[in-house]
Amino acid sequence: MAHARAFDGQGRAWRAQEFADLLATPHVALTGDAMCFALTRIVAGEAELLTIATDPECRREARGRSVLSDALAVAAARGATRIFLEVAAGNDAALALYHAAGFVETGRRAGYYKRDGDPPADAIMMARDLP
Repeated sequence: MAHARAFDGQGRAWRAQEFADLLATPHVALTGDAMCFALTRIVAGEAELLTIATDPECRREARGRSVLSDALAVAAARGATRIFLEVAAGNDAALALYHAAGFVETGRRAGYYKRDGDPPADAIMMARDLP
């Protein structure tokens, strides 16, 4: 699955070289499969969910929940005690997923996500502790 399929119309998808560069570092973990995956960066006891993407044909099958759970487990196993992420305001499916997983809003970046033909969306910053 191309990252672009998961984010069609919701901003710029990442390029293949961006994924390759991230995956070449020892601090980035990939969880999931070709239809749903997450990238997490884990450094110095903290983790950041860089992206989570589900192919549109596989949505509403709990794949995102499973991949997020795996990403949290990998981050904790690598020593992270807290994980952070950002999500576009208005991305109700992602917000519901993150709230259900115990994330809470910690701040906002006004107008952070630029969108062709639409007003910019705020970035909602979220975090949660890891066991």
